Amino acid sequence: MTFRFRFPSLMREAAAEFAATFILLTFGIGSVAQMVLSKGKFGTFFSVNFGWGIGVTLGCYWAGGISGAHMNPAVTLAFAVVGRLPWKKVPVYWMAQMLGAFVASACVYGVYYDALNAFDGGVRQILGDSGTAGIWATYPQSFLSTWNGLGDQVFATALLVGCVFAIVDKNNNAPDQGVAPVMIGLLVFVIGATFGFNCGYAINPARDLGPRLFTAVAGWGSGVFTAANNWSWVPVVGCMLGGVLGALVYIVLIEIHHVPGDDGETGYELQSVFSTNPEFTRSRTQENGLGMGNMAFTEDGMRQLTCQGPTMSVVEKTSQL
Repeated sequence: MTFRFRFPSLMREAAAEFAATFILLTFGIGSVAQMVLSKGKFGTFFSVNFGWGIGVTLGCYWAGGISGAHMNPAVTLAFAVVGRLPWKKVPVYWMAQMLGAFVASACVYGVYYDALNAFDGGVRQILGDSGTAGIWATYPQSFLSTWNGLGDQVFATALLVGCVFAIVDKNNNAPDQGVAPVMIGLLVFVIGATFGFNCGYAINPARDLGPRLFTAVAGWGSGVFTAANNWSWVPVVGCMLGGVLGALVYIVLIEIHHVPGDDGETGYELQSVFSTNPEFTRSRTQENGLGMGNMAFTEDGMRQLTCQGPTMSVVEKTSQL
């Protein structure tokens, strides 16, 4: 007799969000640590962008069929705002994402502990030539104003979420199921390659706030919240606003204008059908081979691959069939 232990549904999703965010942050922060602590000998800005992009892709594969692999509170909020994630799940996802980011930060710190001491002599500094807090959280360039930085984060996160919606839109030119995580990883890579200069392209509140909390308790002190003209609130607020904006822009400009399919049903009409006929949902999904691999189903609808970033996501999209 085979014994199988399973968490309750919401707990499974929380565990998946924790694991996926941990994977993302481990590879992302690790790539930054290697570049900074080796003084560029074993890393470049290219390798940093590559680390974040691949981290997003791998996080999608870890949790895509369970929670949607949001890994990003801004993505979670965006899908709740547009009605594709129950609001009751939002705080649970957020807590799991923050915890995953915090634990990943601690692991990278442990791996590079001796290298960190060799770099700064054991004196933890936030900014400056020997500053190392930027390995974990993002900080702006000295020339960047708070409002310019806020606009940077809103714009970059809107690009992220809007493009994620495009990548997973089955009524548009969506890639094959197994390719979507790679495309979203490339999306994060290109955002870093084009908009990483100003302030490090957080595009993910958990990616920034979780590691910042870790540095506050690991030796850098509370100054991590007040440094750079109290910068710490910008990646949180800016990313949240940008995520919702990106989702709404894609829906308004593209999604609501889709031409009905051969069966005369648009995505929104299908959403109505699904909400009243669970059996049709299951049979129709199996028939069309939707989802990524063996994607999971819940009462809240079908989970379909998307991703964020360094934030990306595999999110619930009942209307994207």
